[in-house]
Amino acid sequence: MKSVLVVEDSQTDQRLIVALLQQVGLKVNVADSAESAWLWLTANGQPDLIVLDIVMPGLSGLDLCRQIRANSRLENIPIIFCSSKAQQFDQFWALRQGGNAYITKPFAPLDLVQTVRNHLN
Repeated sequence: MKSVLVVEDSQTDQRLIVALLQQVGLKVNVADSAESAWLWLTANGQPDLIVLDIVMPGLSGLDLCRQIRANSRLENIPIIFCSSKAQQFDQFWALRQGGNAYITKPFAPLDLVQTVRNHLN
């Protein structure tokens, strides 16, 4: 079973994303900050994909993305940013930091599921 790490500080968005991904048969782990996600990644290894918010207290999703890409054990995990930052620049910058895809909140549930499927091998 493929696993996804969802890094999202909003309880509402977290619950929605988890429910959608579990419905399509994925194992979902959750972190509510970049720091707790990093601790989870270093303790538990590699999920098949990460869904990552950008704006969070403490480290941002962009910071976490750079940390992941700098780690030889984690660098190839697909990262899908899921953020309310809707400017073209935000999307461009997130992908420059190492993201594989970018979804803007609020998103269509099917868009999220399809994007995740497209990036799971």
